[in-house]
Amino acid sequence: MDTVTRLVAEKPVVIFSKSNCCMSYSVKSLICSFGANPTVYEIDNIPNGQNIERALLQLGCRPSVPAVFIGEQFIGGANEVIRLNVQNKLAHLLITAGAIFIWSGK
Repeated sequence: MDTVTRLVAEKPVVIFSKSNCCMSYSVKSLICSFGANPTVYEIDNIPNGQNIERALLQLGCRPSVPAVFIGEQFIGGANEVIRLNVQNKLAHLLITAGAIFIWSGK
């Protein structure tokens, strides 16, 4: 858990992902479409990835990826991010976290 906390500290958007996960790809694409540049950790490609995955599961992320943090706050997985986007709340979170500065919403 400390590793996850350290990795998300002071970064506007962090996504824990797996390189072969289509939902992770979709969430990364959605967040990037707002102009954000998320920090992405592909947990299947880093040495302590299994420990990170266990910590994400302890946080309640089921499945473990994608796991999205905005403004150091755990948002959830793909369903939660998509729900925020449909409710027009994702852009506001990204602006508040300093991940984007202007959003026209067009």
